[in-house]
Amino acid sequence: MKQPVLQDRAFLKSYESALPQTDHFDLWWMGQSGFLLKWQGRGLLFDPYLSDSLTTKYADSDKPHIRMVERVIDPARLTGIAVATSTHNHTDHLDTETLHPLLKANPNLQLVLPEANIGFAEEKLGANVPELVGLDEGKMVQAAGFEFHAVAAAHNEIQKDSVGRNHFLGFIVKFADWTIYHSGDTIWHEGLVPNLLPHDIDIAFVPINGNKPERRVAGNLNGTEAAALAKAVGARLAIPHHFDMFTFNTESPEEFRSACERLGQPYKIIQNGQHLSSTRIKARKKTEVVEEE
Repeated sequence: MKQPVLQDRAFLKSYESALPQTDHFDLWWMGQSGFLLKWQGRGLLFDPYLSDSLTTKYADSDKPHIRMVERVIDPARLTGIAVATSTHNHTDHLDTETLHPLLKANPNLQLVLPEANIGFAEEKLGANVPELVGLDEGKMVQAAGFEFHAVAAAHNEIQKDSVGRNHFLGFIVKFADWTIYHSGDTIWHEGLVPNLLPHDIDIAFVPINGNKPERRVAGNLNGTEAAALAKAVGARLAIPHHFDMFTFNTESPEEFRSACERLGQPYKIIQNGQHLSSTRIKARKKTEVVEEE
């Protein structure tokens, strides 16, 4: 099993030493679709999965969730987390065994999630529920100094509840002069590019593990599609996710790398636990992402 670039004590040292600057943020990939962003001393966790709950759940099934990489950090050790997200209800995006210890360490934690999923989250999380902040396509909410917008995601299709609210979303987060798009789990659909273009995306977190029905799991963009999406919306940087977690549902990032280079799309492939430090974007061609560890 692989080890993260930064793990446990080394990870905490990197996270805690990040300075609270206004024009700068720090970023770590936490595995699967999880990213940790720190800005002005506040932590934002996108879709964290920091447990072995799925490995345990499916251990004796015909679809074992065998980990490829060790956990970056015990969520109980992460403090300073002001807000987390859950783009949809699948356990690797809404994990009780991650959120309960995270909430204990961060009692004022807010969780931004689709409005359509609030009832499900309350039932799944039981008595220990963070403050739930609902969002739907075309709406905006503010949490912990971050501005969240939502676009519909299709995994494998757009699914809505009885009043028309989306169960699967991608989140656009704005703070200072930055705009970050987290895709959630999605394939390409008709409204995706038109709804993203007006937001002038700086960094796009995009899935690359593809849509393979034989795996009997809902699909995602593949590497070529992820690169094409980033290019179509004018993202200044594309970072892939949803690989290197479970052996049955992963993909090599090489297809994504090749497609980005062919399309002229700036990209960065990072490893589990790896830290990136970003300088302020002053012009569209001046994005700078510097590998720290």
